[in-house]
Amino acid sequence: MDRLVEMIEASDLAALTRHVDATAVGGDWEALVDIVERCTEAVSRGKQVWAVAQYAEYRLALEAPAAYAGSVVGDDRGGSALGPLWEVAAATHTWEELEPHLGAPTSRALAAHERVVRGDAITSADIDDRILELPLRLLDWEPQYPLAEYRADGADFPLAVPSLEWVELPDAGRRVERDDVTEAMLDLVKPWWDESSGHAVAAAVAGDVVDAIRSLGPRRARVARVTPGEALAAMAWAGASGGAYGRRRGTPVGRAGVWWILGSLLGYEEPPDDPTWGREAAELEWWVWDPGDRVGGWSLHIGVHDPEDGLAFVLSAVDMR
Repeated sequence: MDRLVEMIEASDLAALTRHVDATAVGGDWEALVDIVERCTEAVSRGKQVWAVAQYAEYRLALEAPAAYAGSVVGDDRGGSALGPLWEVAAATHTWEELEPHLGAPTSRALAAHERVVRGDAITSADIDDRILELPLRLLDWEPQYPLAEYRADGADFPLAVPSLEWVELPDAGRRVERDDVTEAMLDLVKPWWDESSGHAVAAAVAGDVVDAIRSLGPRRARVARVTPGEALAAMAWAGASGGAYGRRRGTPVGRAGVWWILGSLLGYEEPPDDPTWGREAAELEWWVWDPGDRVGGWSLHIGVHDPEDGLAFVLSAVDMR
């Protein structure tokens, strides 16, 4: 204990981080809680040890039994963690384990929806459905959404990317006003420029996807036709992230963004009660694309063609460190 106090008073971040690691490996969760409390108190006195407190909370959410994990899940916790603590805790604990220990309404609801995308069907829970207006189960037309993989020493946010082929683009299609769709597309990646250093543009044109891509400027692009599920999964992956520097929003938020885009494409002001409504996504043609070697960092290039209306929509979003 004396050594812990010395490290805190000296703001010895390297030693404190090693101490957190050793405590977590040893499974001494009460001691880890004590580190959080002591570092938090020291921060109030001007000590620069807030990152250690948040790292210790991350390890509790990730590895500790559900009672400890749930105790650090709050609406204002984990600001500098690799992901929101409700997502971290829900990645390694079932809803049955976590539910009794979650109090804050927003993080409680988001943790429940994270368990949904990980396969749980939650039939009875005290969840505020105004926080995320999505069903607490995956519908049969939804894909397996890309899931965050959290570890003690880092995190991965994988996404399967199809092979793309170069095409020469025709003349640009005529722009049309469909702000309902383009605004939904842009909102999906809003943190990439709101909280980070990225940029995005979306367009609606009369024509098909290659006409729409050309309207953004490129004369050549790499493209691939994908299934509706692959397209929805890619959009959810982007909507879950904060880009290069922004705070990660989590897979349930990405899923909500996908529902908004799909509903707009299909002409709904809000998703209907009929749980089969999303099957209409199969009536659209979905594409992924990119402008080639200029792409790096976080990126999403998506296109969709509505053959019935003769309209195509594209989104180009990039954020780099």
